[in-house]
Amino acid sequence: MMTLVGCAQIALVLALALGCAIPLSRLIADIYAGGRNFLTPIFGWIERGFYRLAGVDPSREQDWLSYTLAMLAFSIAGFLSLYALQRLQGLLPLNPRSFDGMPPDLAFNTSTSFITNTNWQNYGGETTMSHLTQMLGLTVHNFVSAATGLAMAFALVRGFVRSSATTVGNFWADLTRVTLYILLPISVIGALALIVCGVPQTLAGAIDAATLEGAKQTISLGPAASQEIIKNLGTNGGGFFNANAAHPFENPNCWSNIIEI
Repeated sequence: MMTLVGCAQIALVLALALGCAIPLSRLIADIYAGGRNFLTPIFGWIERGFYRLAGVDPSREQDWLSYTLAMLAFSIAGFLSLYALQRLQGLLPLNPRSFDGMPPDLAFNTSTSFITNTNWQNYGGETTMSHLTQMLGLTVHNFVSAATGLAMAFALVRGFVRSSATTVGNFWADLTRVTLYILLPISVIGALALIVCGVPQTLAGAIDAATLEGAKQTISLGPAASQEIIKNLGTNGGGFFNANAAHPFENPNCWSNIIEI
């Protein structure tokens, strides 16, 4: 039987989802069109800086083949860097529990999964990966794989709308704008909210605790909040902990549960 508290939580989730739908859809439409939005004064200079550093002209659109090749080149580079990071994590910093490099097959599987936004988790994150791998590898790819998916959706829509045109946008501009104006701002706010709810965000490796029976227990810690929010926002798998949002450190209470839903 549904309780009053359960009904209230469902109603709150629905109200929040509906309340976010209109402003978020307007923001996405502005980014799709390449126009200004209310975040442009804050992030516009960063966006222009990325283009200058990469030698990208955002106004120069690509045909479908160039757009696809740019996406594939970006994905291949992401795969290679993520694979190398996992294999070499034993030699790299931010590894407080001194984990060894991941086996070749597991690193290959994880890299392939994360660059394609499937994010299948065939590992125990808190007992397998260093903080550097979790942050620079998995969290970053939770951003860019989701941004790549949205960019490809933009290109698909443009292909239908511009039935007589030969271009579908600029992949590098779409990728940058989706990350800067949609994923990053929401993730910063969401991660801070999760920290307030009690989700860990620390570079400490683990703490030892004594159970009621007197046994010693190692409790893993790490930068979980920043990875948890983009994991959910980008509809990704691969949480900081093996149990994902069923783990009390990723989802400690009803408020964090509402945010993550």
